[in-house]
Amino acid sequence: MKNLIGYLAALSLVSLPLAAQERGHEEGHSQPQGGHSEGHNEGPRANAPVGHGYIPSRGPAPTRSAAPVVNRAPVAQGQPDPQHHAYRDQQSHPEIPHVHPQRDQWVGHNTGRTDVRYHVDQPWAHGRFTGGFGPRYVYRMSGGTSARFALDGNFFSVAPADYELCGDWDWNADNIVLYADPDHDGFYLAYDTRLGTYAHVEYLGG
Repeated sequence: MKNLIGYLAALSLVSLPLAAQERGHEEGHSQPQGGHSEGHNEGPRANAPVGHGYIPSRGPAPTRSAAPVVNRAPVAQGQPDPQHHAYRDQQSHPEIPHVHPQRDQWVGHNTGRTDVRYHVDQPWAHGRFTGGFGPRYVYRMSGGTSARFALDGNFFSVAPADYELCGDWDWNADNIVLYADPDHDGFYLAYDTRLGTYAHVEYLGG
């Protein structure tokens, strides 16, 4: 009897580590592969599509060395611009100013304070917008045109030089995030989350 008890005790000592090892092996395979997916999300997103709901964490930095600007007259909405700038820095990106999902790079916002297209004689003539700016504040468009559109009971106007940039905006449904314009007094930057593009806008009051 003692021999039988000793044999069973020895058998249990051998089988416990094996069972624990097998259980750990199974649990390891059942866990989600979070480490891999998180690494992918935090890595370079050079080929990520522009827009698609992406919201930049910050606005553009002030321009230090301004790019040359072609002095052009405002283009009527829907009309082609004969002096159109080239903004498509990647094959899948739009040919208008946009924000890279990688590093929140504001492509096209580099002409600086001397850009005459965004000069107004009386900056903030209707007051300054006091609502929220940045990624925490997403406003739904509720009608209008580039000349006057509504965001949560506040009205804005796209800079005439940017009319051509808004041809694909849905004035009744698109979500807009506003950012400060560090270079052009009197203007804000309205970013369309669906398209990933942006335009200079003036506040017209609430």
